[in-house]
Amino acid sequence: MRLEAHEPPEVRGEGRDDVALLVSNRRGELVHTRFRELPRFLGAGDLLVVNTSATLPAALGAGLDGEALQVRLSTAQPGGLWIVEVRTADGRQRPLPPDHSRLELAGGGHVELLARFAGSGRLAIACLRVDGPVDEYLVRNGLPIRYGYVHEPWPIEAYQTVFATEPGSAEMPSAGRPFTAELVTQLVSSGVLVAPIVLHTGLSSPERGEPPYPERFRVPATTAALVNAVHGWGGRVIAVGTTVVRALETATGEDGIVREAQGWTGLVITPERGVRAVDGLLTGLHEAESSHLQMLEAIAGAETLDRSYRAAVDRGYLWHEFGDVHLIL
Repeated sequence: MRLEAHEPPEVRGEGRDDVALLVSNRRGELVHTRFRELPRFLGAGDLLVVNTSATLPAALGAGLDGEALQVRLSTAQPGGLWIVEVRTADGRQRPLPPDHSRLELAGGGHVELLARFAGSGRLAIACLRVDGPVDEYLVRNGLPIRYGYVHEPWPIEAYQTVFATEPGSAEMPSAGRPFTAELVTQLVSSGVLVAPIVLHTGLSSPERGEPPYPERFRVPATTAALVNAVHGWGGRVIAVGTTVVRALETATGEDGIVREAQGWTGLVITPERGVRAVDGLLTGLHEAESSHLQMLEAIAGAETLDRSYRAAVDRGYLWHEFGDVHLIL
């Protein structure tokens, strides 16, 4: 039976890096350890690529015709528009209100639903009207997006990684959460390199059985050059999270060279497409319906992935953003 992480490990008196770490490779080897042991599996000249997007408190209280609701901001669009999801006040799914519905926000302002997004049953394109910059409004009035398996509300700080510098993600790029400043220092001191990309995540809630929709990303020139250099000297490029894989692979040509890039990516990575930029992945444990599993299969292979997930279930690993981590090499 799959187990869910209901709370951050800090609540249990543990550190962020005390979560379990499952290490697997295509040779069929599996290692069960703790995340703080990550330096054992990386070497001098390897490169960790991390997502520096910070998490927004993107859930807003709202009302429509006397019904208390929650509006979840997903992805900012040109012209001040947003992709949004509407849920009940306690976070349960509900049908989208009709187009042109106006939802009054509890903190002032309103959201007008303009049209369904790309035929989605859950997402809409909406116009957001609030006083002042949206980021500042969210800090005053928003809460982190929380799903039913997280039983208690936690502050936005619980949803930030040590790498977070640029607000923009609806949900935490959670593969980076177990890192601490001390662990990063230990890795860098041993010769492991660290380089950033930015990919602002949208909502994961519509992702079951559906392809991910376009997200904003940026791969700096220095990161692209470092990835190419690491491959040149025989090092390994390890993506910290599926968001990093998506950004790097979008910036990589068929020749395997990574180039500076930014904009929107709708890339879906499948085993048939394969990967060109990354040699490994640090990631959480994903739902069976998630399209992320196609990406994991492209990196690990179907047999290794199946063996890893069976072992994770047998050992009681924890799923979701506060849960345990899988390193695929």
